[in-house]
Amino acid sequence: MAAGKSTTAECNAWIVFEVEAGQSMTPPRARTWGRIGQTPAVKVRGRGSGRVSIAGMACYKPGQRSRLIYAICEYRGRKDEPKGFSWRDFRDLIVRARIQLGGPIVLIWDNIRLHLTAGIRECIDANAEWLTVFQLPTYAPDLNPHSGGHPPG
Repeated sequence: MAAGKSTTAECNAWIVFEVEAGQSMTPPRARTWGRIGQTPAVKVRGRGSGRVSIAGMACYKPGQRSRLIYAICEYRGRKDEPKGFSWRDFRDLIVRARIQLGGPIVLIWDNIRLHLTAGIRECIDANAEWLTVFQLPTYAPDLNPHSGGHPPG
């Protein structure tokens, strides 16, 4: 993180942390206790098929208010509908962040497959004058002092 911090200061840039998450819309199934002869029931509207995904960017810069920029992708189980984000969606989110923040960006994100595609690499290279990207390692408990992890060696 020290490299990202000094790069941010040198470029007078926003430091942006990106993360994504998803949730199935299928209601959970579970068992519970009930009175003899009275099966407890929880009513749920609709079939509950599909999935919702979100990609969010927490944006920080000294002297500025922090920002949250995000995109939502809904999958409703329809044929030919994307089930999640594509690399183009990530590219568009980065460009939207640049427009909204109005300055250079130092982007910190993980190593999910979509962040490593040729399309994203081309986007990063094409926008190198305002975009610097740091990939987090796949597994690095030593970067979190509260995790109890220890660096190898």
